[in-house]
Amino acid sequence: MVFHSILFAKSEDRIKEETLEPPDFFVDLNLDQIIDAITAGKQEYNLKPFFYTPLKDIDAIEYRHEILQDLENRTLFENIKLFAQKMRAIREQLAQAEKLYYKYQKESWFVDAVEVYCDAVNCLVHDLSLVNLKSRGFLAFCEYITNYAKSDRFTLLLAETEQLKSHLSAVRYCLLIKGNKIQVRKYDSEVDYSAEVEKTFEKFKQGAVKDYRVEFPNWPDMNPVEAKILDLVARLYPDVFSSLDNYCVKHSDYLAETIGVFDREFQFYVAYLEFIAMFKRAGLNFCYPKVSNTCKEVYDHEGFDLALAYKLISENSSIVCNDFYLKGKERILVVSGPNQGGKTTFARTFGQLHYLASIGCLVPGREAQLFLFNRLFTHFEKEENIKDLRGKLEDDLVRIYRILNQATPNCIIILNELFTSTTLKDALSLSKQIMERIIQLDLLCVWTTFVDELASFSEKTVSVVSTVVPENPALRTFKIVRRPADGLAYAISIAERYQLTYDRLQERIKS
Repeated sequence: MVFHSILFAKSEDRIKEETLEPPDFFVDLNLDQIIDAITAGKQEYNLKPFFYTPLKDIDAIEYRHEILQDLENRTLFENIKLFAQKMRAIREQLAQAEKLYYKYQKESWFVDAVEVYCDAVNCLVHDLSLVNLKSRGFLAFCEYITNYAKSDRFTLLLAETEQLKSHLSAVRYCLLIKGNKIQVRKYDSEVDYSAEVEKTFEKFKQGAVKDYRVEFPNWPDMNPVEAKILDLVARLYPDVFSSLDNYCVKHSDYLAETIGVFDREFQFYVAYLEFIAMFKRAGLNFCYPKVSNTCKEVYDHEGFDLALAYKLISENSSIVCNDFYLKGKERILVVSGPNQGGKTTFARTFGQLHYLASIGCLVPGREAQLFLFNRLFTHFEKEENIKDLRGKLEDDLVRIYRILNQATPNCIIILNELFTSTTLKDALSLSKQIMERIIQLDLLCVWTTFVDELASFSEKTVSVVSTVVPENPALRTFKIVRRPADGLAYAISIAERYQLTYDRLQERIKS
């Protein structure tokens, strides 16, 4: 079993050129907010390229699912996090060593860092041996790191590190201080008078007394006097310090590249699992979605918008979950209903779920089956750009034309409130032409619209409606249900927007 990566099942799956820019649809679906929250505090690992890159086949997704299932073992999760903490400590120590000025101090810090590295590797090998691993990724990595710990490269590194540390700890010297002169010589079994003095005066000790001892500064850099003393000590023990010099040159590449890559890639799982833990504590569900690149019968039970939920949890507000499903020939969810009723949130949820599934993550919901797309397109309302000299309607048409020109049957399209700047008649005419093209391509689509006629356009369209409280239509439930569009809730919403409800008209007449 050959270990390639803890993120990618096959070596050819790995990202050949990492991108620092998110896909175009991230802002529309608020995925940029989600990934920012997931990777917060982990900038050193540069995780965003992993979250920006969807996987291309089902096996690659299942590979990550297997690893996530292994990580449900809390002991394994915490042990690898401990390994990561040690690796971070090594980087911090080496970064600090680079800032130091004096040669032997820099070398000493390097040896200490390598010692931590050796300990981290051996501890991880031991910890992995105690866990019943099942995923291909962890089984391969366990085999790799076990063999690495037995390799000549690592055993030599460990032996030479332990030997050098032993020799350095055996260095003993005396300082003879007279006036502004310091003489350094080897320790020759001289009596430790400090111990004798403490013993003599111990009998005079009465309770807590003022401590007159001088406190030494705790910054890492040596001062020039300390550095000069160390240089003189090095002259007294030339063999030990020559070994130190040689060790640092010989083992400058101590870190195995595969272990360094594992340390970075594993943080993808840590970041995501720690992020969704807050939602689970709030009682929300996450599941391993069934993913297919052929079946377009998709569903999700108790799903939710992850970006909105993150905001609501921080505000201690309740979160509304929704279901959806498409079966048989159904391909298009047409979402209608009042403004501010959750239509756009529902559309974003559909997109977020499919994208998170495409990168091998658990998705919001109790149970889900989703489609592995090759491209995802979104068309959300944009502010008019003065530079391109296009009106709102023209801009809508240009953008949707580009999308449909690039779309294939394996794509997903999410459209949010097209043609709001034109008349209902024109909006209906244009929307029907676009709908015909989407149906022709057999695309999965979510379309939020005020044009109710689209909901019953063909056997491939399904009407879902954002609902209101029956006793008070002004109150939104934010629940999206499958039922025919009736336009009533939207009419109320329009009246509210333009202050044309009965109550508002009464107030205006009186005034």
